[in-house]
Amino acid sequence: MKYNYIGKSGLRVSNICMGTMTFGKKCDKKTSFEILDKAYESRVNFFDMAEVYPVPPTAETYGITEEIFGEWMSDKPRDSIIIATKVAGAANGWFVPPVRHGLTAIDAFHIKTAVEGSLRRLKTDYIDLYQIHWPDTVVPIEESLEALDQLVRSGKVRYIGTSNENAYGLTKALMTSHCRRLKRFESIQNNFSMLNRRFLDEIAIVCKKEQVGLLPFSPLAGGVLSGKYTIGGSWDGFRFGDYLTNPDPRMRAQAGRFANERSLAAAHKYAAIAQKHGLAPATLAAAWTLSFDFVPSTIIGATHPSQLDDTLKASETVLSQELLSECDRVNQEILYPMG
Repeated sequence: MKYNYIGKSGLRVSNICMGTMTFGKKCDKKTSFEILDKAYESRVNFFDMAEVYPVPPTAETYGITEEIFGEWMSDKPRDSIIIATKVAGAANGWFVPPVRHGLTAIDAFHIKTAVEGSLRRLKTDYIDLYQIHWPDTVVPIEESLEALDQLVRSGKVRYIGTSNENAYGLTKALMTSHCRRLKRFESIQNNFSMLNRRFLDEIAIVCKKEQVGLLPFSPLAGGVLSGKYTIGGSWDGFRFGDYLTNPDPRMRAQAGRFANERSLAAAHKYAAIAQKHGLAPATLAAAWTLSFDFVPSTIIGATHPSQLDDTLKASETVLSQELLSECDRVNQEILYPMG
């Protein structure tokens, strides 16, 4: 396992981060513990969660993931683990989260309420990396950063980050922190994979110039890049197979975005490249995200411990320029398959 620092922080994390959004829904507690044990025994020290997990989030299940993780961590040395979790984004964003009666905002009240809940469920007195799950387009970033700054100064949070943000939002936040002498975002967690390279269009240059670490989520494009989704095949039991029959139109839209004909065609080509170079498709997908110098760690997920066999190998996998060039040609042939 390789380790890197996130941004300008003192967080030295494994370059594989264990994502937990399946814990409590797709994975029961026993399976969740088995996944966590396997990751930890493989020297993964970085674990990512959120107050709204597991997904799809509901009012009945939110917080369960943090509770499972807190119970698992109870017999581990606390300082051997880097915990990342998130405050639910604003209700004026991409969907209304089922917490605090759907009235969430990234203001002082909601940030304080959320962090106290996460600390209680995680059974710890501090969080290593506390992130905004998605931006608030109403509350000024100054107010959000001041509240997060207070958490850091109180010792309840070590560092802060953001997620699902654009280049303008990240730049504005960094400038605000600089001018007001507030703690700054050391990380940004956005969707980034061979099927979704949009991060490279604008935000990547901000990360490079300002030393902000990208923590990619869905490096396997929700499992599409593992090769398990096929055109015309059965998707029963798979994430996007479930989403296609979900009554929530937002979930059905996600299935259409991640697992459409163009993305499946591109995934098939990437799988062929992986096979040619003696790699599992999942290893290639995760390793590709780690080939960028602004990515200190990539976030993998699992519903069974065996799924970690291929993704954990990405930690030590160095991709040749020949292989990367072959992947670039697929991207040129099928540009922006996820839209």
